[in-house]
Formats: sequence, structure tokens, C-alpha cells
Amino acid sequence: MATEYLEHKLSLLPARPGCYLMKDINSKIIYVGKAKNLRNRVRSYFKSSHEGKTAKLVSEIRDFETIITSNDKEAFLLEITLIQKHQPYYNIRLKKGTGYPYIKITNERDPKMEITGQIKKDGAYYFGPYPNVYAASGTLNFLQKVYPLRRCQGHIGRPCLYYHMGQCLGACFKEVPEEKYNSQIEKIKRFLSGNVGEIKSDLNKKMLDAAKNREYERAAELRDQIQYIEATVEKQKIISNDSTPRDIFNYYVEKGWISIQIFFIRQARLMKREKRVFACVNSPEEELSTFILQFYNRRNQVLPKEILVPNNIDKDTLSEVLNVPFRTPQRGQKKALMDMAAENSKLVLQEKFRLMELDNRQTYGAQEQIFEALNLPYGHVIESFDHSHIQGTNPVSAMVVFQDGRPEKSMYRKYKIKDELENHSGADEAANTREVIYRRYSRLLKEEKNLPDLILMDGGIIELRAVMDVLHNELGIDNLPVAGMVKDNHHNTSHLIFGEDGQAVTLDPKSQGFYLLQRIQDEVHRFAITFQRKTRSKNALSSQLDNIQGVGPKTRTKLLKKYGSVKKIKEAPVDEIICLGIPQTTAQTIKITLSNIETHKKYKKM
Repeated sequence: MATEYLEHKLSLLPARPGCYLMKDINSKIIYVGKAKNLRNRVRSYFKSSHEGKTAKLVSEIRDFETIITSNDKEAFLLEITLIQKHQPYYNIRLKKGTGYPYIKITNERDPKMEITGQIKKDGAYYFGPYPNVYAASGTLNFLQKVYPLRRCQGHIGRPCLYYHMGQCLGACFKEVPEEKYNSQIEKIKRFLSGNVGEIKSDLNKKMLDAAKNREYERAAELRDQIQYIEATVEKQKIISNDSTPRDIFNYYVEKGWISIQIFFIRQARLMKREKRVFACVNSPEEELSTFILQFYNRRNQVLPKEILVPNNIDKDTLSEVLNVPFRTPQRGQKKALMDMAAENSKLVLQEKFRLMELDNRQTYGAQEQIFEALNLPYGHVIESFDHSHIQGTNPVSAMVVFQDGRPEKSMYRKYKIKDELENHSGADEAANTREVIYRRYSRLLKEEKNLPDLILMDGGIIELRAVMDVLHNELGIDNLPVAGMVKDNHHNTSHLIFGEDGQAVTLDPKSQGFYLLQRIQDEVHRFAITFQRKTRSKNALSSQLDNIQGVGPKTRTKLLKKYGSVKKIKEAPVDEIICLGIPQTTAQTIKITLSNIETHKKYKKM
């Protein structure tokens, strides 16, 4: 069953061929597929029953994206490229390249041609992938006959069999000049990049001659070689007709937003696609030009040999700045690629609009429901607090921030409760609340920063009154509303309390506002618990170190800063601990003592 989010995305799918990329809860691509009709194929995952691995895949899908192509064959080749790039977990058959080979020219003194299923960063030349392994093998055999490099192991002291057959340049018994290899490699590269007209014409002539001479086996062999070549280097729209590295930019503008698509053409095929959507402040032409300059100003961004852009872009200025030719294709394959980029831009932006509408209802609208329930004007920022401790020890507090219904994790804060032994027990919720509220909002006042629009405390009337007392009587803040998030007997979100008397405020349990309230309460609790566990772990380690002879505050600080856990200290070599400025005897004592502690723990568990 698809979520509401996915249902909206499914309704936007085009009835076009293309590829789809399924993502899990962490936005990791777990499956890549192709379809003649994206709408029907992708919807089938969520609208039909499945068994086995397909059912497992569907259960993990949380999002997807699509790339449209002009026909099924283009989608097929693009699918291979995407699988090789992303290595999705559920594409077992294709992931290792077992059925989709590349032709490789090795990077060595005496290079050779071979078929491989994987691309490595080894300086070699790669051509492919090829959907037909037999065609690739046949073409490789043909190239080895017409443009031989090295086929033997090399340096065996005598000519090999392939040399006698004219399929090896002779590295087996002599030193072949690099210039000869380079000449052959250039011919091979031209051939594999699609320049096969002259060779095909020559093969056709030889095939006809062999047939006239009744050399039918020879004629059949030549016919097969022609078919292999056609299947291997046949032109596709998503594949350029040359091997020039080029990038393609196009865009679509609507309702004050611009969607930009970048296609990366390498080795005569579409290697990668990037997309960007953002508010269009200036004219679309200015936005795209600025984007392109920023795009190539990124770290490690490699410039191509050619950049294709729409006609209304200032190509001369961009060419002068980046020292790369900018062109606008008027016809042919490059024009078709530009059109494809524009179509994908439109699809992405329209999807963005629909998802923005959904997102506004689920986030902005949900937060609005909380403010309405409290009879407050709408506010953008909610800050929520929770405390955590273990039987009064290691008390901590945590704060999470939600802005228009979305978590702003960069604004989250963690607090260690100060002076717990002198002032109060860590289990004193009211005292913890008073301390953390004072620290948070006295700092905001001091730094002249904006206050939130609502404070939500995970707790009851005691915490609620403690917050209001600090705000009103100690900090002089009178216009900051505070509410408490109350849980039921099953520790689930129940309702809000508001005001000095803690008046109960209920939300419809099926409303988006209630779901948001649950999420805020769960998130602040999770954040506090996680912080408390880390603090407890460090304190436990600190306590263990304090009991070791020779370990004082300075040594303890060095070990905590460097390792942070007993396990890591135990795994560290003595010499490494000594390098921290700790005497050898002390270092050895630390290792032995911690090992004995772990052994004792394991024995007690038995």
C-alpha cells in the first residue's frame, strides 16, 4: 500500500518510456528498472500483489525518481549505466556486469583488448556497455583481426601463434614502438565511437566477392561480422554520434520556479544526470547562466570539451569565462538530447509543485492546526524540550526545533544539567526544566536573536509552570506561549495542556496536527535519550579510568579525547597510548586493568 506521498508522485508519472530509481528510507537507491510505460510499470509495484524478493523490495520503497527517454531501447541502455553507477542491492543480475560487457583497451606498455564486466579507474579505455555479449565478442574478434594490438602474454622469446595469424603486433619477441600502438588505438577508438562506414563498406564488398567465388563459409563469416558491428555500435538517440565529452543544460520555468537538467555525455553515452529546482528571481536566462558558472566553480568539477545550452543563453560570455565552446544544436541527435533534457526539467518541476502542495498540507497545515487548537495566531518556529536521566544520575536535556512543520536539525541543542549534586537530584524535573529554559532563552536575549513562536514541553503541569515562572519572573518574557505534551498510560501522545491551570487541549487523533505533535514528542524524546546514553557511556568510562593506579585527571582527559570507549582503548597498541605522553608502566596497567574488567563482566554473565 503506497503512502499518501507516493500516491501523489504516482499520479504524476508520464506514460512514457524511461528508467525509474527506487529509494529506501535513507534515500539510498535500492533498485533501478526500465519501462516502456513508466506510469503503468511503477504503479504496478504498489497496486499489485507480489511475492518473494519483489515483495521485500516494495516493502522498503519510500521514494522514487524517473528519467524519461524517447524509446525502450534508450531506456535499456540507460538502465545499464545507472546500475553500474549506483550498484543497487536488488539488481543482483546486472550489478556485477555479468551480462553487460565493456570492451577495454588496457593501460600498459603493450596494451591489449579484452572484454570486462567492470569499469576501474586504471587509465584504460572503456567502450560500452553492450546489451548483446555475443555481438561484443564478435566485434572484439573482428578488431583483433583488423587492428591487432597484443594477444599473447608478451616477451616469450619467439613469435606466438597470433602473430603468425596477423592478430598480434609481436610483443612476444620484439619491442613494438609506442607510436604503432597509439596509431592502432586511435583507429579502434574511432571505430567503437561509431565511425564504421568505411569498414562496413569494405566488409560488404569482401562478402559479395566471397559469395561470387562460392566461398560461402567465408561470406557467412563476413556477414556475421557486419551484424556484430551493427549490434555493437548502432546509433542511439541518448548516445552521441561521437566520443566528445559534453554536458547538456536545459530548463523549464513555471510559477516563479526554475528546473534545470544536466546531462553528462561521456564515451558517446549518457553517463549521468543531475537536476536542480529553485526559485527563479531573475530572468530564466540569467538564472541558468549564473548556475552554469557556479556549477563549474565547484571543487573537482571537470570541464567537458563542449557545452550545449538553449539558444537564448549568452554563449559568448560563458565561453570566454570558462574557455569551453558553448553551442546550441539546431537538428539531429544533439537537438534531440536538448529536447529530452527540457522534457525532464518540466516533469521534475510539475512533480515539485504537486509535492509542495502535499507538503504544505502535511507540514505547514499541520502546524497551523496546533496553533489553532491553542487559540494562538500562526507561528513558524516551535521549540520542544525533554529531559533524560538514569535513576537521577547523568541528567541531560535536549531541544529540537520544528519550522513550519519540518525538523531543523541544525538548530537542535543538547544540555548537560550543571551542578546536580550540589543543587538538586537529576530526577528533579522542575529544577532541570528551570535550568535549561533559563540557559536557552537568556542566551537568545543576550545575543538579540529571535524567540520561538511556541514552546512545547514533554511533561505535565509541573514542567509547564516551571517554564512560565522562568520566562515571566526571571527573564521578563511575557509573550512567549508554552504548552505541555502529555502522554497516556501506554506512553503514547494524548493531548496538550495550556495555561496556568494546565487546561487540556485535544486534537483529532486522525488529523495532521496530531501526527505532527506525535512526531515532535517522539523526536525530542529520541534526541534526549541518545544524548543521555552517550553521556552515561563516557561517564562510565571515566569512572573506570579513575580506579586505575597512576591515572589522574590529565591522563583520563587524554584517553577520553583520543578513544572515547573501553573497547577502543583495549584495541589500541601500548606504543600508541605512550605517544599520548603516558608513561609505559601506566599504559600497560591501563590495558591489563581494562581487559580484566571485561573478562570479569563476561564471567558474571555466564
